[in-house]
Amino acid sequence: MFMYYVYVLQHIESGGFYIGFTQNIERRFDEHQNKRGGRTTRIKSGWKLIYYETYLDKKDATGREKFLKGGSGRKYLNKQLKNYLESKTK
Repeated sequence: MFMYYVYVLQHIESGGFYIGFTQNIERRFDEHQNKRGGRTTRIKSGWKLIYYETYLDKKDATGREKFLKGGSGRKYLNKQLKNYLESKTK
């Protein structure tokens, strides 16, 4: 049985986010760290994994990724990560 991951990376310097989807979160994070990931993470180095969710169905995971990349999803993430984000501004 495969697991699917939807994850959020944060850029260490700028604080910007990258949202992605994968079957192997360790391998994918390594790709991002070594500039072999998505276009955004190839441009900048220095990412950290701050959030992820697991799914049994690929369609559920890709649907969630799409939601999180939209306006309502960004609001959800800001609410979900409120304590983490507040600690970074202190």
